[in-house]
Amino acid sequence: MWQADPVSAQAFDSSASVAVPTPSPLAVQYHRSGHLVWAGAAALELLVPTALLFSGASARLRDLARRLARGRWLFTVAIYGAGYVLIQAILFLPFGWYAGFVRQHAYGLSTETAGSWLADWAKATAITAALAALILWIPYRLLRASPGRWWLWTGLLTAPLTALAMVVAPVWIAPLFDRYGPMRDRELEARIHQLAARAGIPDGRVYEVRKSDDTRRVNAYVTGFGGTKRIVLWDTLVDRLRDDEVVFVMGHEMGHFVLRHTLTVILVVTLLATLSLYTVHRVASRLVARFHRRFGFDRVDDVASLPLLVLVGGVVMLATTPVALALSRWQEREADRFGLEITRDNQAAARAFVRLHDENLAVPRTGLLYRLWRGSHPDLADRIEFSNRYRPWSTGNPLRYGDRFRSPER
Repeated sequence: MWQADPVSAQAFDSSASVAVPTPSPLAVQYHRSGHLVWAGAAALELLVPTALLFSGASARLRDLARRLARGRWLFTVAIYGAGYVLIQAILFLPFGWYAGFVRQHAYGLSTETAGSWLADWAKATAITAALAALILWIPYRLLRASPGRWWLWTGLLTAPLTALAMVVAPVWIAPLFDRYGPMRDRELEARIHQLAARAGIPDGRVYEVRKSDDTRRVNAYVTGFGGTKRIVLWDTLVDRLRDDEVVFVMGHEMGHFVLRHTLTVILVVTLLATLSLYTVHRVASRLVARFHRRFGFDRVDDVASLPLLVLVGGVVMLATTPVALALSRWQEREADRFGLEITRDNQAAARAFVRLHDENLAVPRTGLLYRLWRGSHPDLADRIEFSNRYRPWSTGNPLRYGDRFRSPER
């Protein structure tokens, strides 16, 4: 159930600014230790494929896949892809167990049982292995058919494949991990549907997910693409935020819909994937020529080269992460702006961000390195301060997104 809000005393004065909260010692500790967890994950992402390459394990896995497939190329690639995912998942399991289960319980953020966590891990591994078996043949077929342009064709294919994943995931994959259903609070649901109508989202799909069995965090997000677009609220968010705060959060998520941020994400993912594959194209052949004896293969179109593609691509992605995150932060700021303009409830917005700060053990101000490589959202302090001051309607200035609203302005 919702508990008293640290800024509840200000709730009766709609013009009052909401103060940026001071982080608790536990939140500071969680934030700082998170740097080490992120660094460990980034290192593993590079070390695992490196070890599989230089130990010859990738080549041995290819040989095993070839024997099981009786020499048939397509089945060899599929078996290798599934095997590679399984090996990587097992190698990452100890770290994932610590970061996703042990650490979250240590900081009081998780209520998930060990059995539930392991079941989700097994399901995620099985799904990823199946996807690898189904699609890994595409880049390797293109490598054989167009050695000089395979990177371009594969990169361009990222767009439809990403869109397809966004269509399929909300309907077929997400329900394997969480229980989706209608909102329990019908009155609040009606307010959200009214807001969706104002935002020009007909028949807006709003789902409440029962996450309280797994976590104490609060969250909401937009997912899907095309006909499977939907707005999702965790039940923890509904229980711990006031109704007007939830309405603002929904206005923010609707902003992602209306401003077509999903389409932008698809285009950026395609661009970064193409850049990564081009770098692989320029670098991989040289590495194979130099280390082919250690690798156990002498051609990039050999499926055993997958760890090499992953390694080089991972370095490129790490280098381009600041650009991708800067775009994400801009999208989040514009979604905040949209939410403020459609609700005109500055204090509810600021209080919602304070609640996110408190419930998720966040710190309001992060450092430069965090923002460059981890910060997908603006600092909470910036979002609270923006919520306090952004009110063009009070001075007669035009709204940036006012023309997107379907109903008369208040």
